[in-house]
Amino acid sequence: MIRAVLLDAVGTLIALREPVGDTYSRVAADYGVAIAPWRIGDALGRIFAAAPPPVFPDAPPAEISARERAWWRTIARSAFLAADSAHKFADFDACFDELWRIFASPGAWLAAPGAAEGLMGLRATGRRTVVVSNFDRRLPGILAGLGLAAGLDACVLPADAGAAKPDPRIFRRALDLLGVAAAEAAFVGDDRERDLDPAGALGIRPVDVASLATLRDLPARINALDLLDAGGDGGPET
Repeated sequence: MIRAVLLDAVGTLIALREPVGDTYSRVAADYGVAIAPWRIGDALGRIFAAAPPPVFPDAPPAEISARERAWWRTIARSAFLAADSAHKFADFDACFDELWRIFASPGAWLAAPGAAEGLMGLRATGRRTVVVSNFDRRLPGILAGLGLAAGLDACVLPADAGAAKPDPRIFRRALDLLGVAAAEAAFVGDDRERDLDPAGALGIRPVDVASLATLRDLPARINALDLLDAGGDGGPET
């Protein structure tokens, strides 16, 4: 029986209200830098994909938030330079401070359709729920501000596990936190390489969020997986 459901955050439970390049471009313009949204968005994607994960195993807990912020500052600075190195900021630190505040605010985000109902539906069946995300420590406040925290038992981040997806240690951290075996859990995500395949490799049942009309349908999907397993059909539901 599936006793716990692990969920990705960005792209599964939540999404940005506007493309990230649009936000970066708009804020940068206030500090004397004009870069087209598509250009900065493309640069951010490339820099983010190539960056090491925000994992700081040697850092005392009190320093984690500052190190996460410094990690993101490096990403932002590198992306602006990659997009157009000729532009000079009047005050890059002030620009980054504003970007940091914007993306920490629930107002910059949207809950996925049916997310709150889906989470509460899972809880109503006695299942436990946990977010497993490569986000930083701003995430719990965002989830709370979007009304999703009430449907979650926990939020596991790289800082908690000393590892980021697709590393199996972050999935195992979530399982240990909830006290369930891999075979008793499902993982709901949107990224096959970071979410679905590594979860499946551990014996967690992967569920591609794209296979759901909305997250409101998630409790019924999990119930269906239990019925399939009871009938001897253990195939993946992705």
